[in-house]
Amino acid sequence: MAALEIEGRIASKLALQSGQSARGPWSRQEFVLEYQDGSFPVSVCFTAWGDDKVNELNRFQVGDKVKVSFNIRGREYNGRWYNDLRIWRITSADAAPSQQAPAPEAAPAPTYADLPPAGGTEDDLPF
Repeated sequence: MAALEIEGRIASKLALQSGQSARGPWSRQEFVLEYQDGSFPVSVCFTAWGDDKVNELNRFQVGDKVKVSFNIRGREYNGRWYNDLRIWRITSADAAPSQQAPAPEAAPAPTYADLPPAGGTEDDLPF
C-alpha cells in the first residue's frame, strides 16, 4: 500500500489515554485534523499510538498546520468494524522547503575561437 499523507490544521487534541496491558504500559492520544476538500472543510480523527508518537504530537498546538503520514487499520469487535487512522509521522507544514544546492551552471557554448585552425593536416580521428 502506498504511503498515505494529508496536510491540514490541528482542530483539537483529545485527552491522553494510558494504561497497562500484558505487554506493558501503553499510551495514545487522538487529535482532529481539519483539511479542505474542495470548498468545504473536513474533519478527521487520527491516533498517535505509543510514547514516541504522543511526544511527536505534543510538539504541535491546536491551530498548527501539519503534514500527517498514517496507516489505516481496521478491526472487528462483536460483529461491528472499527477503523483506526494511526500516524507514523507528523511534521510541520509551515516549514520552509529544504535548501537545495544550486544547480550547476551549464558550460558556455563554443565560440569561433574554440574551433581548430583550418587547413591543418592534423587528424584527430582515432581510426
